[in-house]
Amino acid sequence: MSDSPLRPSSLINTVYGAFLRRLGGWISIADLITLMGELDVDGPAVRSAISRLKKRGVLEPERRGATGYRLSPAVLPVFDEGDRRIFASLEPADLADGWAMAVFSVPESERSHRYQLRTRLTWLGFGNIAPGVWLAPGRLLDDARSMLVRLGLSDYVHLFAAQYAAFSDLPGTVSSWWDFPAIQKQYAEFTDAYAPVAARLTAAGTEPEAAEAFRHYVPLLTQWRRLPYLDPGLPTELLPADWNAVAARQVFQQLHGILLDPSLRHVGAVTGLED
Repeated sequence: MSDSPLRPSSLINTVYGAFLRRLGGWISIADLITLMGELDVDGPAVRSAISRLKKRGVLEPERRGATGYRLSPAVLPVFDEGDRRIFASLEPADLADGWAMAVFSVPESERSHRYQLRTRLTWLGFGNIAPGVWLAPGRLLDDARSMLVRLGLSDYVHLFAAQYAAFSDLPGTVSSWWDFPAIQKQYAEFTDAYAPVAARLTAAGTEPEAAEAFRHYVPLLTQWRRLPYLDPGLPTELLPADWNAVAARQVFQQLHGILLDPSLRHVGAVTGLED
């Protein structure tokens, strides 16, 4: 995959999102260090990442017989939104469903909000079609609305449910609104990294040992969850003929099906927490 290693904070987010939400949302720091050690992250790096996540309001300290951290209630909607993007939007959007359009204007005195809007809309999958005008498949409208309200940015934005009427070749035009080569590069890297893992585990014909599944699944999901945000899930009619997302999605779905349950059992065994 990427030349840079996965950040400890990203791996911790994955552990909380994939497992700990099902197990009560809390883990002792000792058990988290044990689990992260299996992902080659040492104790000081875990504590440093926890400190950053606490400052960002993602985690809150809580003692339950031992020192630990739970997910902040404020971030639960963010994780729920992530689930929809990661697991429920694997298929391309339907062109007939139209578009979500965001139009915003931010005073120069508040230009930090302009940067935040651009960043967040890009991360949701919106493409920039003109200054202050952003577009995404219609199914992202509710997520965009929730994000803008949650971040206090709704006063700057008008959201529309739109239909494209005229006057250009839409498949050719959308390629200027999204960076297709960059998205395809990330998909190719994912497939190159994980297709051999999927082939090996499938050929084995048996469920992998729980600890091994955990060691595969957490990096897999951490790498994958970036892609549904970079890729807006455009309708098939608008995509390049060589679009490689389909192969990457198949690899992800295959490994998700193989690895999730034994990984969850492993986390439960290490922590003593139950689903």
